[in-house]
Amino acid sequence: MKAGSPSRTAWSAARYRAAHQLLEGGSIFADALAVPMLGEAEADLLADAPRRGMRLFIAARHRFAEDALAAAVDRGVRQVVVLGAGLDTFAYRNPHPGVSVIEVDHPDTREWKRERLAAAGIAVPDTVRHIGVDFEKESLAGRLPLDGPAFFLWLGVVPYLTAEAFAATLDVTAGHEVVFDYAQSPDRAVGERRAHLEARAERVARLGEPWLNCFEPEEIAADLRGRGFTRIEDLGPAVLAARYFGRPDVPPETPGGHVLHAS
Repeated sequence: MKAGSPSRTAWSAARYRAAHQLLEGGSIFADALAVPMLGEAEADLLADAPRRGMRLFIAARHRFAEDALAAAVDRGVRQVVVLGAGLDTFAYRNPHPGVSVIEVDHPDTREWKRERLAAAGIAVPDTVRHIGVDFEKESLAGRLPLDGPAFFLWLGVVPYLTAEAFAATLDVTAGHEVVFDYAQSPDRAVGERRAHLEARAERVARLGEPWLNCFEPEEIAADLRGRGFTRIEDLGPAVLAARYFGRPDVPPETPGGHVLHAS
């Protein structure tokens, strides 16, 4: 991020979520606040629609995350922490009575979100708190007012963190549940898929928010187990395509973006 400016990739992710509502009718992930939160005219969004592949991946990662969250609430979890909240809308359409939400993000992005909420006329429930944190410079340890098990939503953030910031933030989630997404290295891909991943990396780098880390599934699983996580569900491109897009033809070892739930 550039100092004094909100996250450009947070804005980009919000456009993908909003476009999914308009172009696919929210068929994978329904979010009635995505379009008003964005504050962009529908005609403009449709005229410059974000790419379909990334749009559907972002929809799928939110669907997976909020399905896992709903199951956690059924088990008794009553606290949700949204890390790198950006323009995420869960806290403002929270369907779970008695569940509180803490949104954590860079102070500049947090202020931008407050402006967007006000402009869209979206009320901030009493159950929502906001904490400003620069993950690269500040620790979350001791700053979260948790009084029991929590569920951490951590989407669209991990690839942009240094290894040190990722590890420090992951430590805070230990003993709770967490869903996050991560990327495998574009070097693992071949042909058109590699070119697509490299182009994506170049785009976010031009926005001033380059990818700083990549992981392999075995590597991230070992890291999580070392922190005491015993249940890990990791969905790569093939499983995501089969589960959410009706595409059972994607080869199992296809590299790319993953979304993972650990507890």
